[in-house]
Amino acid sequence: MTSDFHTENLSEESFEESKNVKMSGLRVYFNPAGADTHRERGVFYSRREDGPLYRWRYDEARCQWRGSRVHPANLRLNLLSIASWKIVPTELQARLGEHYLE
Repeated sequence: MTSDFHTENLSEESFEESKNVKMSGLRVYFNPAGADTHRERGVFYSRREDGPLYRWRYDEARCQWRGSRVHPANLRLNLLSIASWKIVPTELQARLGEHYLE
């Protein structure tokens, strides 16, 4: 799957899948100072426009990425950084595509 991640600013970001499925306003974050920052099996967060915030972790037992909603009050948002699409694992990119399809 080939995806491009465009970063204009923190409030306007999107990516397009090769099948021309567009997901406007999708932002993917990670915690650069956290213990969970290794690229292949790290923890990522996503949010689309003003929608809910999700935490994505790789479930080794099920061999898949699993998302769960996170209340912003339970997370220090100022510690998160925008993730370059290049560091988001391919399997998570596909899972985000399934989750946020328009």
